[in-house]
Amino acid sequence: MELIADILLVAGALGAGFYCFILARRLTKFTDLENGVGGAVAVLSAQVDDLGKTLAAAQKTAGESSNSLGELTDRAEDVARRLELLVASMHDLPQGSTAAPQPQATPQPAAAQTPDNAEPIFVRHRN
Repeated sequence: MELIADILLVAGALGAGFYCFILARRLTKFTDLENGVGGAVAVLSAQVDDLGKTLAAAQKTAGESSNSLGELTDRAEDVARRLELLVASMHDLPQGSTAAPQPQATPQPAAAQTPDNAEPIFVRHRN
């Protein structure tokens, strides 16, 4: 009986050793830097580094654009204030100096005048 128990114990130990050997080979393939999860982790790590650099560059560009936009807004506000002053100063000018001299209207004879609701009739004369 003890011999059978020892044989079964040795067989179990050999089976467990073989199972551990297979698991060790699978684990080395799993963590391989070329094809396994280790490779995927290495690729993802490189992508994270690239994204970090890109994000830093984008933040720098956005900051510069914000500063430039702020300067342009300040300039536009200054120009708007000057335009408001110019328009306000136009109201102070006398009417006669800004307008071109108007020709005096010649009064039409009474026969040529038409009532307000009548449409004028245009006649073309041929020679």
